[in-house]
Amino acid sequence: MAARNEAALLIVGHGSTVNPASSAPTLAHAVTIRSREIFADVSCCFWKEEPSLRDALFFFRDPAIRDVYVVPNFISEGYFTRTVIPRELELSGAETERSNGQIWKYCEPVGSHQSMTEHLLDRAHEIAPGVREEEAALLIVAHGTSLNDNSAVAAKEQAEKIRKLGRYSEVLNVYMEEPPLVSDWANLTKSKNVVVVPFFISDGLHSYEDIPALLGIEGKTGEAHQLQGRSIFYSTAIGTDSRFADVIIEQAATFDQRKQVLQSVS
Repeated sequence: MAARNEAALLIVGHGSTVNPASSAPTLAHAVTIRSREIFADVSCCFWKEEPSLRDALFFFRDPAIRDVYVVPNFISEGYFTRTVIPRELELSGAETERSNGQIWKYCEPVGSHQSMTEHLLDRAHEIAPGVREEEAALLIVAHGTSLNDNSAVAAKEQAEKIRKLGRYSEVLNVYMEEPPLVSDWANLTKSKNVVVVPFFISDGLHSYEDIPALLGIEGKTGEAHQLQGRSIFYSTAIGTDSRFADVIIEQAATFDQRKQVLQSVS
C-alpha cells in the first residue's frame, strides 16, 4: 500500500479484563505498521480494554487526516464485527462521514483475508519442521459453541481449503466446546504425528491453558509432546504471527480496491 499522509489506521481488538496478553499481538502489529510510515497515524482500541472503542471516536483530530481505515483484528465475521464495532464506533455502513468531513472506512476482519490458508500452513510447518506432511494430521482449533459459531465456520472453511490442496494425511477443524472436540483428538486422527494450530488472534487463556489441557499435554510450544504413542506439535495462536501486520495493511488497501471495482462496474 502506498503511503497515505492524509489517512489513519484504527486497529480494533477484543482485549481481555483478565489476561493482558490478549491485546499484545494487536499492539505489536500497530508498532510494526507505525514504523513503516504508511499512515499519518496508527492507533488501537479494544472492547474489553483501554482505550475503548468509544475512546477511538476522539482519535485522529488532525484536520489533515481525511480518511480513517478501521480494521477489526478478529478471526471471523460475527457479532462483534457486525454489531458491536459498528455500534460503538457509530459506523453507518462501509463508509461513514463524520461531522468534520472525515470518512471512516470499515474494512473486513483479518481472518477473512485470502492469505489465512497460507499462514496456517506456514505456522504448521514452523512448529514441526522435520515432520513429513503425509505422516501428520493437522488440527485447526477454534472455540465453537453457538456464541462463536462464525469462528467455527471459519475454521471449517480453512480445513476444507487445506484438505483440497492434498496437504497432510488428515486435516480437521476441531473445537473446544462443540463436536468434533479437540479433546477427542486421539480418536479423530490416525497419524503418528499431530500438528495443532489454534485459530485465535492471541495467546490468551484458551491457547495457553485450556487447549493444552484438552489435548493432555504440558510444556512449551515448539516441543514434540509424546502422548499415547504419538507426537503432538502445538503452535502459538495464528494471530501472533508478525506477518499479520501485512494482513492488516492489505485489508485497508483492499477496501479501496473493492470500491474502485464496484465503481467501474456501475
